[in-house]
Parts: sequence; structure tokens; C-alpha cells
Amino acid sequence: MPEEIIRSLTVDGLRYGYRLLPRDPAAGGAPVTEPVLVIGGALQGMFGWPQMDDHLGPVADVVTADLPGMGTADPLPPGPSAPVLRAAVTGIIDDLGASRINLFGFSYGAAIAFGCAQHDPGRIARLVLGGVPTHIGEDRRAYWHRATRALAEGDAEGFAALAADGLMCLDPDRPVHRRELARRYVRRSFLHALAHSEHAADSLRRALGDRPDFSGGLSGVPALVFAGEHDTVTSPELQREFAGTIEGSRFLTLPESDHWVVLERSDEVAALVTRFFTDQPLDPAAVRLPHQAWTGEVTAAESTPASPPRPGSPTPRTAPL
Repeated sequence: MPEEIIRSLTVDGLRYGYRLLPRDPAAGGAPVTEPVLVIGGALQGMFGWPQMDDHLGPVADVVTADLPGMGTADPLPPGPSAPVLRAAVTGIIDDLGASRINLFGFSYGAAIAFGCAQHDPGRIARLVLGGVPTHIGEDRRAYWHRATRALAEGDAEGFAALAADGLMCLDPDRPVHRRELARRYVRRSFLHALAHSEHAADSLRRALGDRPDFSGGLSGVPALVFAGEHDTVTSPELQREFAGTIEGSRFLTLPESDHWVVLERSDEVAALVTRFFTDQPLDPAAVRLPHQAWTGEVTAAESTPASPPRPGSPTPRTAPL
């Protein structure tokens, strides 16, 4: 496998970086696509996506990043973060020397990816968005308000437990694959970030409190939106509504998973993303999903036109991690 390359960049005086894993030339005749940039949540920096390396490595250059406010990058300054983060992504595309890239955004990263596609669609070959936090219910907000209070009081353990639980479906009647494993992992990730990054607390507060805008629609970019069937951050129904604002988009749910579908169904998600970015059929058998997971797929004919929501319909916005 080729050696990874770490590159450092700056945007508006902020230091950040990305990791490039060049496509493995030993892959031979496998389908080849544009470089894939993966943007995750506030705690999912450049080293948090090994399953994407495994699946995408034979077909594309794989790029992961510590954008400003994430991982080892400089913290974001006060004020709106969206323009800075969009500029940081553009800086990566330019540094790669690529005319276009495939873009995958998950959770908090979905807001960044969607904004990049809206503002510069000509640079995005294909777009995948997962766990899209378009609308946050009051029950979730209550978890995070309690979590941020615990953090302010110096209770890191309490913060990690509350913040993690607020992002997961804990209903025993709703099966979630590898739920406890994902729960422990997310809690440990919070604690590790708080212990090893001097601006982690600020980044987490921003991720929990930011309200990025998911309105306005999108056209001209092939897009896939997916959700865990038990996502309690934003329901699959609301994520499907959001997908309908993207012209020609496709939407699907993955079974026995919640907001942390990328942990609970990591290989299936990576296979799904790889097939979409290489224009292969998205049939359930190909990504090892049961057929009932394919509920809710939408096409251009079934979706809402890519335009602002109709008067009286909910405006999608807000993001957690």
C-alpha cells in the first residue's frame, strides 16, 4: 500500500492539514474515480477513517482532514465558521491539483460538505451525506445542554457520557448493531479529545451549538443521502425531506443503526460510498445489506425540486457532532 502524505495548509491565518493516501497502483483494473475527501464530525479527524482507506484505496486517492477547529488544527475564531471551513476545503482541492473531487460529509461534516457543494458545485463530482442533522428535537437539546453544563463544571466524565448518549438511540426495543461498542467508543473519544487537545472543549461546544443552514437546495451534483433507521438526532423522515431538496438525489436507510451508523455499520457504509463514487449499482446485495434497508430511496421524479422549501414546511438546519 502506498505511503500516506501529510500536508499542512493555512486559511485566514489558521493552520490546518490533510492526509492523502494515494491510490494503490497494485489495484490494477479496478474502477478509478476522482479523489475522495472525507469530512466527519468534530472528533473525527484525519486518522479516524480506516474503513474508508480499505474500501476506497483501490479506486481513488483518499483524503481526510483536520479542518480548522478539528483535531490538531488551529481553533476557529469567534463568529460564523462556514465561510472559513468552505475556504479550507477549497484549499485542499487546489493543493491536490484536482479539478473536481468526490465529497463525503458525515454529521457535522455533512453541513460543511453540503455548503461546499452549494457554493462551488463545479468542483464536486459526486456528493454523499450521512447522518444529516437538519433538525434537532428538544429531547436531544436537553442532553447537550446538560452535557455542556457538566463540561463547564469540570466534569469530563459526565460530559462524555451525556454527549455520547445524546447522539445515540438507547431504546432497547429498537435494535442497534454494536450499540454498546459504539457507545463506549464515542465516550472514550470525547475524553481523549478533552485530555489531548487544548481547544477540544471549545470545538465540542461549537459543534453542539452551531446552527448551519441546510436550506436552499442543490442541483448539478449527483448526490446520495443515507441515515441509520433509528437516528434520534434527526429522524430518517426529516433526512429524506432534506434529500428531496437536492435535484436527482437518492436516499436510503441502513438497518439496526442510529446516528453513529458509520461506527455500527462501518464496512457497509464504506462499501456504499465506494459504489456511489464509482457509479456502480446500489443494490442491497452489493453492500451486504438486507433488502428491507432499501426503504425510502428517492429519485428525481419522487423528490422535491431542488429549491427552497415550500412556505410552511420546516427549514432544515442545525448540527451536532
